Amino acid sequence: MTNEPAWPIEKRSALRLGRRLVVELPATAPGRRAFVDITPRAVERDAEARREGWTHRSTARPFRIEHREYEAELLDGFDYDIGATLLRTAAAANESELVTVFHEWQLDPHQFQYAWETADPR
Repeated sequence: MTNEPAWPIEKRSALRLGRRLVVELPATAPGRRAFVDITPRAVERDAEARREGWTHRSTARPFRIEHREYEAELLDGFDYDIGATLLRTAAAANESELVTVFHEWQLDPHQFQYAWETADPR
């Protein structure tokens, strides 16, 4: 038995295809909203695939993980300044290191949603 959290297959696939995932977390103060996002980084074959009209799936993608907080009342507007604050950031060279960040930040893969299903302004 492993201590590694089980990824929902559709979310693991999204990451391997280079799709960003997001989870909303409790903010540090009232009137704020906080999000953690996982942004898969491009790999060499992505450019070739894009030119040919398909999406490259990679099990060796690196990731950038960022925890940001915003002024809640500014998220729905059109102001470029939404009171963003970067709370913490991490880099993971692969899926295994991503799991390590999850342990450190006390996150569960099941919490994450596709970015377009959240209020995350990024």
